[in-house]
Amino acid sequence: MLSVYVDLALGLVVSFLLLSLLVSGLNEAFVRLLAIRSKFLWAYLRDTMDGSDKQGRSWLPAKVRDVFAALPFARDPRPKHSDQPAPAEPGVVPAQESTAEDVMVNLLYERVQEIDHPKSGRTSIANIPPGRFAVALMELAAVEPDGVEGLLAKLKEMRSPLYGHLKGVWETAQRDLDRFRQGVETWFDGEMQRLSMLYKRYVKWVVAVLGLLVTLVFSMDGLEYAKTLLRDNAFRASVTAVAESGPEAYNELKARCTGGDPMPCVTETLSEPALVKMLGQALVSVSIPEQGDPSVRWNGALWWDRVTTPSHWPGFLLTYVALLFGAPFWWDVLRRVTGIKSRR
Repeated sequence: MLSVYVDLALGLVVSFLLLSLLVSGLNEAFVRLLAIRSKFLWAYLRDTMDGSDKQGRSWLPAKVRDVFAALPFARDPRPKHSDQPAPAEPGVVPAQESTAEDVMVNLLYERVQEIDHPKSGRTSIANIPPGRFAVALMELAAVEPDGVEGLLAKLKEMRSPLYGHLKGVWETAQRDLDRFRQGVETWFDGEMQRLSMLYKRYVKWVVAVLGLLVTLVFSMDGLEYAKTLLRDNAFRASVTAVAESGPEAYNELKARCTGGDPMPCVTETLSEPALVKMLGQALVSVSIPEQGDPSVRWNGALWWDRVTTPSHWPGFLLTYVALLFGAPFWWDVLRRVTGIKSRR
């Protein structure tokens, strides 16, 4: 009896794991296709170093809803890609700047463009190490006659939001260059952690939408799937009992299966596990016959009937909530159930 529940648990965990991996794969494809990580980084850098654009709007909206509208499809805050190495002498920070020029971001990109590769004509840099950022600022300060003081003075004239941050770090470091560089690293590392939190909020909503789409497209009813698993287990047990009971039980199995020979019936049932049955009710399903090539079948009518049937909605809700836990959670559950040890 215990093996029945173990089979049920394994079947549910594996199915949720596979669907969660599909959701994660779709999310990663979406993020890579639209270069979301890179846009997040450079939108933050433009807000921090040059301020809002000429329309007075922040490059990195605070609300997740605005992020969906701004970064993926509308505004691209990334600098244009350059295949040249960083120049030996950094560019000079101008005394004044309009909000349309993005001077500071372009000067920063000059110092880090060596680690870049193009993506649709724009930079694909999605991560700048804090040490690299601090060194880039030190290089910009080195070309100023008054060093860090001169850089801070120009940032103040430009009304750059970066002035307040660097001014505080400079005063805390007591005007010591080495301590200033370390302070900039610490400050930038903290800002990247804050940016990562906003990015996780954004990804969480994307995963929620993709999880709903995957649940509906596959019409995956978690409760029905659990019931199908139990039926499969009972059918296998009955087939085993028939094999051990002799001709009388064989006649009973023959009566249950239509046709003269019950073996094709048993073979077909055992070769089609519960997960395959459930995925066969998706909007588009693939069938692999015994002979010939696989075929793709459109199940529009069956799919719509399942989606619009209220009795399936609790099962859909169960599957959707399970997908929100994510693939790492279900992989950890699978390891615990099966006893698989993780390797680090």
